[in-house]
Amino acid sequence: MSQRVPDTTDVFVIGGGPAGLAAAITARQRGLSVVVADGAQPPVDKACGEGLLPDALAALERLGIHLSATYAHPFCGIRFVGSTLSADAPFPAKSYGLSLRRTALHRVMMERASQLGAVLLWQTAVTGISSDGVHTGKGLVSARWIVGADGCNSRVRHWAGLDRGSRFRYRYAFRRHYRVAPWSDFMEVYWGDRCQGYATAVSGDQVCVALASHDPDFRLEDGLRALPRLGARLAGAEPASAERGALTGNRTLRQVRRNNVVLIGDASGMVDAITGEGLGLAFRQAVVLAECLASGDMARYQALHWRFALRPLWMARLMLTLDGRPRLQHRTLQVFQKRPEVFQHLLELHVGAASPLDVALDGLTLGWGLLTA
Repeated sequence: MSQRVPDTTDVFVIGGGPAGLAAAITARQRGLSVVVADGAQPPVDKACGEGLLPDALAALERLGIHLSATYAHPFCGIRFVGSTLSADAPFPAKSYGLSLRRTALHRVMMERASQLGAVLLWQTAVTGISSDGVHTGKGLVSARWIVGADGCNSRVRHWAGLDRGSRFRYRYAFRRHYRVAPWSDFMEVYWGDRCQGYATAVSGDQVCVALASHDPDFRLEDGLRALPRLGARLAGAEPASAERGALTGNRTLRQVRRNNVVLIGDASGMVDAITGEGLGLAFRQAVVLAECLASGDMARYQALHWRFALRPLWMARLMLTLDGRPRLQHRTLQVFQKRPEVFQHLLELHVGAASPLDVALDGLTLGWGLLTA
């Protein structure tokens, strides 16, 4: 149930998904008063792979959220699966990932935000922003800071004039859950000629399956035919949820703040879903954003926002070089099989456990292997 709308607040967050709730939680941890408004009825769902990598879990813990097996299913690393070959790499020692339904994550984050005293206004339309604050269907709320956390098609970004300079390469993603026993302890990425598929167990009897393609008419069933090894895993499995779609891709913005308006999560730029880093990136942004809101140093948030995005964007571009290139996919998997330490070190870079300099030699090894495979 929505709470009473206050007249004024330190921080008004527009958008009550994970990014918005993370911003609310960290701002409350800094002692700021917070209002969150969203037009949806919780829990909020979205088409995504539903896996949290080790660095995302570490960022969640800074929000005071410690996920347990009650909510989530563990996985130990990443497996790439091609038409005939596969290769896998475990996460660095003592780290792991967790996968859970997006709705379960949303409930946990709502509970944490409420526990800390954030005012959550559900089914509340935001009609505009001004120098006076945020305009809702229930009146004006005066706000010192306005945080746009309303997703990739952000109205806040448009209202604040922050769309300029944005670049976005679309892909189309679809997700469905299947009732089937998990067949792997890894998050699996299936490579095909026209798409990628992702499979992650979210419980002892359900697997989340997602698909991403540049073709707007491509759907999940098309993907299972195009990825026969994944399709065979799901033969006879009963769908456990409806198919949901979303846009994904890489987007960068010149600026993520103007005056008292600041952006977070997909509203502030995106990394392609292939990285599995969208939520982790938003959680790390939220921690720094709260520090900057409390100090008033928003230039620091701008600088660190760019820095946080560099590694995921680089990894997304690296991984998407395999998109639609079956011969390159095959050669890459050959190298990963012959030199498993190369895949291992790239995964360590991906989850922030190694620097680019640490894996530079492995990049040369991968390049040489692709030439000689």
